[in-house]
Amino acid sequence: MKKRITIIEDNASIREGFSAVLDTIEKYKVMNLYSNCEDALTNLDQDQPDVVLMDIELPGMDGIAGTIRIKKQLPNCIVLIITVLEDSEKVFRSLCAGAGGYIVKNSNLSEIVQNIDEALAGGAPMSLSIARMVVQSFRQQQDSPLTDREIQVLQSIAEGKSYSKIALDLYVSKETIRSHIKNIYRKLEVSSKADAIKIANSNKWVTGRSL
Repeated sequence: MKKRITIIEDNASIREGFSAVLDTIEKYKVMNLYSNCEDALTNLDQDQPDVVLMDIELPGMDGIAGTIRIKKQLPNCIVLIITVLEDSEKVFRSLCAGAGGYIVKNSNLSEIVQNIDEALAGGAPMSLSIARMVVQSFRQQQDSPLTDREIQVLQSIAEGKSYSKIALDLYVSKETIRSHIKNIYRKLEVSSKADAIKIANSNKWVTGRSL
């Protein structure tokens, strides 16, 4: 049975270029092409992709938030990030959000197929430097008193996002975000976002600016 692939990329030439390449591979079937996450999510149940090729920088919902939503709706779907800079912080954050690896935009046909096949076989195509970042993050978070979701919320705050934006990205209510913040304050024994971010930054649980 052919593996179903959906491509989400706002650059039309890249989007169509990937589609043209994948259409030449007998074992793949490109279900749909999208320029944004919102449209792709609307048709996710209909497309039922085995693999989603996801750009990070997208209009509206970005690829990181899109990855979270796709993995929530289709847990077995593999999201592969389409990236220019394979060692970027955003690629790392995408992997932490549930992406299964990434494909570099200027990859040749054999590299694209190899990466998709590796992901479908249970692997995680990524560079050694990114793999080290993921392992290091995992070790650091194991020492953290915060849950993965609390770290995710604190990371978003460190990036300057509002409670409303965080709630929208994570598909929860603002009250849920406030509840997470209260738990973060309690666990870190602080009373402000600035102090929470300072502690998280010093322990490298999050990256970003201090308030």
